[in-house]
Amino acid sequence: MNTLITIVGPTAIGKTALSIQLAKHFNCDILSCDSRQFYKEMTIGTAVPEHHELEAAQHHFIQNRSIFDDYNVGSFEKDALSKLNNLFQKNSTQIMVGGSGLYVDAVLKGLDYFPDVDSKIRKELTLKFENQGIESLQQELKKLDIESYQRIAIDNPHRLIRALEICIGTNTPYSYFINKEKEPRNFKSIKIGLTADREIIYDRINQRVDIMMANGLLEEAKSLYSHKHLNALQTVGYRELFEYFDENWDLDFAVSEIKKNTRRFAKRQLTWFRRDSETIWFDFKEDIQQIIKQITTAINT
Repeated sequence: MNTLITIVGPTAIGKTALSIQLAKHFNCDILSCDSRQFYKEMTIGTAVPEHHELEAAQHHFIQNRSIFDDYNVGSFEKDALSKLNNLFQKNSTQIMVGGSGLYVDAVLKGLDYFPDVDSKIRKELTLKFENQGIESLQQELKKLDIESYQRIAIDNPHRLIRALEICIGTNTPYSYFINKEKEPRNFKSIKIGLTADREIIYDRINQRVDIMMANGLLEEAKSLYSHKHLNALQTVGYRELFEYFDENWDLDFAVSEIKKNTRRFAKRQLTWFRRDSETIWFDFKEDIQQIIKQITTAINT
């Protein structure tokens, strides 16, 4: 039976390091499902694995797209399943890693079906976002679909607009279309979660942001500033620095906002991943042999 080991958890918790250790043990490849690491123009701000990490195991879906490409979770689901089918021919165990909950669910469970809606609705919502800001979209979703408001990444304008266009275009809450029956997968799924005390997670995030800034995040964001309207760049770490370039914030405040928004993102990640009662959770310092032992038991069960 084919088995996909998926490693999840909040940002900066150590998922990449664990995935490489497991890939070496099981002699397999790694699929990244971090939706921010797809883009080759975004390296520092998305914490793309270091060169030596990429060489330690064969990785897929890292910096394989451009910010100018029209790429979404539906496209990723198809690409990832196709890649897995090929990889399973070489090894019946493969690894997927990432913190993008929607992308993880797309591969493991399948996407939800949504009816087509008038494209004018998206254009109107995009215009509203540009003229009135993200708060206006957040309040509208809160009125139309409180369940989605509480579950989706409401600081992501792309996700907000998607949910709102379904609410408006179908006159039905976006959440109604979620969690319908999907096509079964041809592999067994084992989910491993990494976590730590909140203070530790937040401290690791703060340290990572400082390292990113020291490594040139400001210069990277500056090089992308002229394209700040693109969906790929509606991302923590870039949005805040764009505010600095717009002279709305000073640099220290922008960096503090990156840290704050990343901490909020980590909290949402944990909320999302903890919904799945089958996930096997480990402290981020857990001995690798204990993790391998539990995975091996799960594979053979």
